Amino acid sequence: MDIKEIRSLIDLMKKNGVAVFKMEKEGFKITLKTAVSSGSPQYISTQPLVQWNEPAAITDAAPAAAPADPVVVGIEVKSPMVGTFYDSPSPESPAFIAVGQEITPDTVVCIIEAMKVMNEVKAEVSGTVVEICAENGKPVQYGQALFRLK
Repeated sequence: MDIKEIRSLIDLMKKNGVAVFKMEKEGFKITLKTAVSSGSPQYISTQPLVQWNEPAAITDAAPAAAPADPVVVGIEVKSPMVGTFYDSPSPESPAFIAVGQEITPDTVVCIIEAMKVMNEVKAEVSGTVVEICAENGKPVQYGQALFRLK
């Protein structure tokens, strides 16, 4: 895909009022989002938003210092966008996932509403849910941990 094709997609998004556009073609992935404040699109590569942190090594020689941030052990499923987090498809429906549940990369874990568009978020990794970090109906930021897995 070349820049001319990308620009034509952006023009179509503007013309039709589309907020988010995702495409995968022959190993190439692209997500286009229109910015809320300026109206100009943002280009975001869509790779799995997960992070694996190894436990920090503890040695007797190092002086004990208060850690600035707690060390996260395991995998975090992070928010791919700014929006409102919903843990179920509707208020009457049960949550997509629960603590202790095994999930696969294709498991839909939540919905994030951004600019009146409901976006299903898939886990993109396998594991067991150990913590649900986001609160239903509350705003989430790009890169914020939604779930922790082991």
